[in-house]
Amino acid sequence: MKTALITGVTGQDGSYLAELLLKRGYRVYGLNRRKALAGMDNLKNVLNNNNFEMVEGDLSEESRLNAIIRDLQPNEIYNLAAQTFVPYSWTNPLYTCNINCLGVLRILEAIRIYSPGSRFYQASSSEIFGKTKEKSQNEMTYHYPRSPYGCSKSFGFNIARNYRESYGLFVCNGILFNHESERRGLEFVTRKITHTLAEIELGLSEKLILGNLNARRDWGYAPDYVKAMWMIMHHKKPDDYIVSTGEDHTIRDFAELAFKAVGIDIRWEGEGLNEKGLAGNKVLVEVSKKYYRPAEVDILKGNASKARKILGWKPETTFEEMIKRMVEHDVDLLKRSNGEN
Repeated sequence: MKTALITGVTGQDGSYLAELLLKRGYRVYGLNRRKALAGMDNLKNVLNNNNFEMVEGDLSEESRLNAIIRDLQPNEIYNLAAQTFVPYSWTNPLYTCNINCLGVLRILEAIRIYSPGSRFYQASSSEIFGKTKEKSQNEMTYHYPRSPYGCSKSFGFNIARNYRESYGLFVCNGILFNHESERRGLEFVTRKITHTLAEIELGLSEKLILGNLNARRDWGYAPDYVKAMWMIMHHKKPDDYIVSTGEDHTIRDFAELAFKAVGIDIRWEGEGLNEKGLAGNKVLVEVSKKYYRPAEVDILKGNASKARKILGWKPETTFEEMIKRMVEHDVDLLKRSNGEN
């Protein structure tokens, strides 16, 4: 039986990956910090599986990581743990880099010394490209990150590639563009939209407050992207791959499709009222500078032609389908939490 170690197992991607690997007959170990209680709901489908086990550890703890990798000797290690919230990376850049930079290096060193036969997947991010001048980004696009988070992910990408080339380890990078799902954290703008919309639908909130509506992103569905991770790790040659849809949409587009899914019209802040001075049945969406980034990334759109050609991977879920699933999930979630059928 193959074994896999997943860091960040309680997160969106980690939980979907655990489910995928268990279905494929793996024994899965999930790394979890002592204080990390959030996300356990994401694992409700795997916690009772006899082939799933949580192990306690943290990317900041070198000795603990060494012991885990030495003792488990996993066939595959997926590093999905990170400080992933871009705005927080300006608030606490040192912590962000300790986890996203040195955490990757600690795992790579543990593999090099104690388990050189393990295959390693590093979760990279489209934020490494930042202020790019290219209309779409590929594996060779220059890195110009615009946040401490983006800088930290660029380091993780490059140190992983360096260990592959320096030590002959089976090390891969998946440069995943934005991907969402029902399990996305509430702090992220996409889930903030769908969850607040659910509150509006149920009369629990009156408006949605957003930042830059014109930022354009390439959004895909997380379960599709997790399949790409496994395919990257199972190609005969370790390499780096863009994982994306090749389409870009604005935050405004996302919000409009979400509201459309439940038949609610949006009144954007500053939009005129009707002749009676009322907004009719439209719900207000307010824009606040509070949610703007210090250095904005205007557009990110991936070119996943390499993954399509070499791995045979392609996204299965459309932008509209993804949003509809997220909205329906959040409406149902709030109904159940409020005792509604």
